[in-house]
Amino acid sequence: MRLVAISDTHGRHDELTLPAGDVLVHAGDFSNHGQAEEIIEFAQWLYAQPFAHRVVVAGNHDLMFESDPGLAVALLREHCPGVHYLQDDGVTLDGVSFWGSPWQPRFLNWAFNLERGKPLARIWARVPAGVDVLVTHGPPMGLLDKTRRGEPVGCEELRLALARIKPRVHIFGHIHEAAGEVTKAGVHLVNACSLDAFYQPANPARVIEI
Repeated sequence: MRLVAISDTHGRHDELTLPAGDVLVHAGDFSNHGQAEEIIEFAQWLYAQPFAHRVVVAGNHDLMFESDPGLAVALLREHCPGVHYLQDDGVTLDGVSFWGSPWQPRFLNWAFNLERGKPLARIWARVPAGVDVLVTHGPPMGLLDKTRRGEPVGCEELRLALARIKPRVHIFGHIHEAAGEVTKAGVHLVNACSLDAFYQPANPARVIEI
């Protein structure tokens, strides 16, 4: 299976050039403010992409997915039939298991904020061990999570949970300036942010063979 991973497109997804693949994964922040019009436009674009499967999690900018999740998911599915929107649940596609979650350590007044420690630990405890592809919006602490100031801002509880879950691939975004890939303890970690720190579409889509 060939995964093509993107994240943090903030309404500029139509400026991307995507390579061919089997599954298109978007790790959140496809919009700027999560308004209905943004969801519809993104969903229509997503549906037009030539992939067998599309997997999406929400990000902190995708506000309606927290404030009015029923409407947000309905709009996404209406305009992109067959999309797999994951919010603390999973799906198996052609024998490969995926699990997705949008939560992150509290960040200003955006969506899907939780306090560090037990609230986030409870979220990651729900992820089944051995899932093939873990998709979260935010990064784990210390792994592709440094801001322009060099400050690591990822989730400590997610980092600890990775040792139990042991996914083959972990795809995330959120920290634009930390885009890249690294392998740690057998996990292929991918910060798939498409826009750089200045919100320019400077980063290529990430291709992962699994």
